[in-house]
Amino acid sequence: MRLDVGPGRVTLEDVQRAWLPLVEQSDRIADSITLTLLERDAAIYDQVDPDMRADVRESTRVHIRRGLEVLTGQRPAGSSAAVQVWRETGRRRAQQGVPLELVLNAYTVGARMLWEALVADSQRRDGRGDEPVLLLAARIVWSNLDVQTAVLIDSYRRESARLTRADLQRQQSVLDALVEGRGADPEYAAEVRDALGVDPDAPVGCLVALLDGEPDGGMGPSEDRLERLGLSVRWHVRGGTYFGLVAASADVAHPVPVTLGEDQLVEAVGPQVLARVGVCVAPDGVASFASAYQLATRAAETMPRGTTGAVAVSQRLPEVLLAGSPQVAPLLLRETLGPLLAQPEAQARTLLDTLAALLRHDGSPTHAAEELYCHRNTVIYRLKQIEELTGRSLNSPRDKLLLELALMARDR
Repeated sequence: MRLDVGPGRVTLEDVQRAWLPLVEQSDRIADSITLTLLERDAAIYDQVDPDMRADVRESTRVHIRRGLEVLTGQRPAGSSAAVQVWRETGRRRAQQGVPLELVLNAYTVGARMLWEALVADSQRRDGRGDEPVLLLAARIVWSNLDVQTAVLIDSYRRESARLTRADLQRQQSVLDALVEGRGADPEYAAEVRDALGVDPDAPVGCLVALLDGEPDGGMGPSEDRLERLGLSVRWHVRGGTYFGLVAASADVAHPVPVTLGEDQLVEAVGPQVLARVGVCVAPDGVASFASAYQLATRAAETMPRGTTGAVAVSQRLPEVLLAGSPQVAPLLLRETLGPLLAQPEAQARTLLDTLAALLRHDGSPTHAAEELYCHRNTVIYRLKQIEELTGRSLNSPRDKLLLELALMARDR
């Protein structure tokens, strides 16, 4: 095979012969490449794995040997042995967490230094070097590099995707276990720490979103707001319920310790969500996450369908109590508001609105009348009707509590 290179003509065999003297130098060349890589990116390699230096050295030696076998014609370009080396390197570096950019840069450095070794050897032999041979050699090296990096990138990305899926499945399995109450098992703490990166004893929050047909509930912007507060969230879907575990992020440095409170989470999440979101904090950590999940779900369920926003369980305790005891609500309504509900619809609505206004204003007819835009005496008359029909008095703290709970149950 002859190729036209500049002013002269050179064969592929000429180039292969030029590479032959480097075969015996392959390990020395590889070690020089390794030293360059480790010096340039020492901090990254040390951070990835303490044993990385030995791995890089051995891997570079294998790559240079396989590369010279191809360049000298001992193996065909794209041979299965060479391709397997590139694929395995891509998989291993992905498993080790080495950034893909760093791996590709290493291949580029290796190709350049291998060609420079050929130039140095050629100049040492005839004082000037065979320029046509060196030029074609450079073309071949960089062409081979394109093939190598294409194989490596594909392998790296496939392995990264597999690892991501495996990590996600593991996280979801752990979140399922926490909802089921396994967080209270001290032996499960290590699994929580490894899978979620969460200190099992640190406070965690639970967000439960009832999407009501919305595909994602607009939770994305809320997640960004939480991240700015130094909080991370791990989402999962369980039985059609979308929920997340919130914890202090290990990736964000803050000048003061990150706090985790229900009001803080409501403020961060509520303004932008397109769902009913319940919020509960487990101050004892994942041991009580199952309870936090149940309470956050109840809090979300107290919000009327069609509404959006976030509520903390501590803000909705009466409603949560009613939601947690569905058999109580009908009984409560029957024993308190039943006589009012039995009146004609217009009269019942008027009496119920008056009762609600009186309760909001601590039983004051004057303030209730201002809200209802009617005379104070009218409110007093309606109050007497309410007390006669229900047998309850707003002067009785117990009756007042029962009536307030009954109105909450009716509005659910």
